[in-house]
Amino acid sequence: MGVNISDIVPSKKRELREFRGRVIAIDAYNAIYQFLSIIRQPDGTPLMDSTGRVTSHLSGLIYRTSNLLKEGMKPVYVFDGKPPDLKKETVKARAEARETAKEEWKAALAAGDIEKAFSKATRASKLKRPMVEQSKELISKLGIPWVQAPSEGEAQASYMGMKEDVWAAGSQDFDSLLFGSPRLIRNLTITGKRKLPGKQIYVNVQPEEIDLSRALSSLEINRDQLIDLSLLVGTDFNPGIKGIGPKKALSLIRKHGDLDTIMEKEGFIIEGAEDIKDIFLRPDTTDDYTLEWAEPDEEDVLDFLCGGFDFSEDRVRSALNKIAQAKDMQKQKSLDRWF
Repeated sequence: MGVNISDIVPSKKRELREFRGRVIAIDAYNAIYQFLSIIRQPDGTPLMDSTGRVTSHLSGLIYRTSNLLKEGMKPVYVFDGKPPDLKKETVKARAEARETAKEEWKAALAAGDIEKAFSKATRASKLKRPMVEQSKELISKLGIPWVQAPSEGEAQASYMGMKEDVWAAGSQDFDSLLFGSPRLIRNLTITGKRKLPGKQIYVNVQPEEIDLSRALSSLEINRDQLIDLSLLVGTDFNPGIKGIGPKKALSLIRKHGDLDTIMEKEGFIIEGAEDIKDIFLRPDTTDDYTLEWAEPDEEDVLDFLCGGFDFSEDRVRSALNKIAQAKDMQKQKSLDRWF
């Protein structure tokens, strides 16, 4: 989940069309987990083909990505590599939470509580290696580039942003800001109506843009201090200080200036603080990538999804038509510039 600093970081609501022509590096694992979580049957059962293979991730990739392409965006998916050693406890805790949610989902199904079953099922999603490979294959067939990060996908996406190879990072997590991404776009792949957990209330979810420079200026701190603040709240690499949320952490940073002084004056202890800060300031990234977009191989996509995973040919063709229409519009606009 990353650090939760939504209470203090200013964001601006956007429409998808406002990102036309923008290259956005999407945190692939983050997006695919969203698809696995949300794209399910009413009782929480994930979408599956006739052989029982989960297909929710592929459904999200083809239909949500086609919407992004239709709006004229140029997405690139960035996949996680090996997580830092300091993340082991977080990875373990997430796995345990998924297993607990899975058992609660089964219990809710047995009790006939469909709403509760769906809620629990969304937390039981597990991304397996074959799903990752299937996702990469589909993305390639759609003519979209993907990048294999050596470690954290958000770190790689942010690095690409700092190099100005991409305009923004697309993720739900605020970690991209700690890694130095100039911009973060949230809700990029989950726009639309969403039901609030446990309530018969639906809210409209739309993209949010967070500009790092403006956010830091608004908070009256620098990036190093934002990282210090986040360590107080808790990150994927440390649990934070009990009782300290984003607002309290910001107050402490403004009062004392940096984490070392805060720990000294307030008596807090954050084990391995310097190593954690080093992950954000000097992450493991790569320059081994090429950003090139191509026309989708329509027959290949149809064969892969319809022939391989029982997708509806009409729905897949509809998604491909969206992409084709977007390409035609771009070509026409390019021609119009000459007249």
